Order: sequence, then C-alpha cells, then structure tokens
Amino acid sequence: MVAHSADDASSSSPTSWFHGERTVELIAIGIVVLAIAGAQWWSKRRRLRFRRLAPMEAIDDAVGRATETGTPVVYITGWGGDMGRPTTMASMAILSHVATYTAEYNSRLLVPSHDPIVASVAEDTIHQAATLAGRPEWIQSSEVTFVTQSQFGYAAAVDGLFARERPGAVFLIGSFEGEALILAEGAQQCGAVTIAGSDSTIQLAFFLVACDYTLIGEELFAAPGLISGDPKVSAAVLAQDWLKYAVLAVLLFGAVGLLAFHADLSALLSR
Repeated sequence: MVAHSADDASSSSPTSWFHGERTVELIAIGIVVLAIAGAQWWSKRRRLRFRRLAPMEAIDDAVGRATETGTPVVYITGWGGDMGRPTTMASMAILSHVATYTAEYNSRLLVPSHDPIVASVAEDTIHQAATLAGRPEWIQSSEVTFVTQSQFGYAAAVDGLFARERPGAVFLIGSFEGEALILAEGAQQCGAVTIAGSDSTIQLAFFLVACDYTLIGEELFAAPGLISGDPKVSAAVLAQDWLKYAVLAVLLFGAVGLLAFHADLSALLSR
C-alpha cells in the first residue's frame, strides 16, 4: 500500500499553461507580428519607395575623392556594438555598399575593428562585395584588422591611423559612445570627407557638428533598404512606421479620453 499526503495531491495538480498577467505582452507581440506580415504582403504588391538620403548619395563622391587623391577609405563599424546589435548589422550592409564602390574604383579600404567577430564578418562582407562587383583580386587592397577592445585605446589607435594614412573618406557608422567626437575630429583634421550614422541621440549631436553628412536615428536602419532594394528590409521599415503611427494614435486618443471623461480633470480645466 502507498499512502498519499495532502502535499502530494496539491503538487500533482495541473498547472496553468497561460500566464494571465502577461496578456498585454502577448497582445503587443501579436500586433507586431501582424504589422510585419501586413507590410510583407503590401510590399509584394506595391513597390515601396524611400525618400532620398543625402549621406547615401554622398558615398560615391566620397570614395571618388579618395581615389582621385590616392588616399585610402577608412570604415569604422563603431565601438561597443557586437554582431547582435541592429546598428552593427545595418553598418555591415552599408559597408558592403562602400566596398563595392572602392572595388570598382580600385581604392584601398581600411577597416580597423574593436571586436574580432565583427572584424571577421566585415572581412567576409568585403570579400563578397568584391566578388559581386567582378573584382575578386581587389580584396588584396583591403585591410581588416582587430585593434583592441579598450575604448580609448581604440580611439587613439584609429586617430594614429588617420594621421599616418591621411584618408580621403571616413565612414563612422554603427554604435558609438564617448570616443565618437575624438574619431570625428580626427577625420576632419586630416581633411577627409566624413559620413557618420548612429542611433545614439547623445553622439548624434557630435556627429552633426563634426561630420559632413550624418544618418540621423532610424535613417541608419532605412539606409540598407534604400541601397539594396531588398523588399524584406523595406517591409520591416514600413512595419515600424505603421507601429509608430499606431502608438501615436493611442497616445492621442488616450489624452483626449482622459480630458473628456475624467471628472476631476474636467472640473479642474473648467475653472
């Protein structure tokens, strides 16, 4: 015979598979999934168009200027961001575009990196871009190096590179922190055309005053869709816009509803 206690009975009771307190998160995830699916469906039926971005249109001129002056192009993928960050992934897409131009113009491309994995991905990205451009032999003119994971050690090393190589074009695109202004100033002092982009509102202020062109905020994530024409990327950007409009509408209706139906607030405003 086996005796069962009250605790054993309670422990064997079925547990709930749905956490009721997380219903809001479930609804939010469902809305996001529907928005992305809707944007994908819409992008298959209509060609999505992006507005012109001056920094993207300046890439050709910047690389051309470096080619004419016989100076290299330096591309910085940011500091502190690993390959899991959206800014680093967007930066790699833009690096592919820049590498295509430098391969066609037969210019040198230097990519000093703060992370060995990012450096490896950047090397593969450049190699693929050169192959697609029909210039696989040009890969010998590119240099992807891992420098250091020390923030200001990296900034000092890149500034030293600017002073030695005197690049004609510098791209600062990715995640940046306190070293942003140091790098932007170093690029300006050597006379390079500087094109920057970041999602950091703090570092954007430095880029706007120190660089020639700047991708502001979400322009960084829209730029890969603009240059590649990939409908999946374009649909993701469209879904983000829909969700922003939805959040704005909820905020406006919430504010109006609060003013209209909250008795204490209405009485306070009527005085």
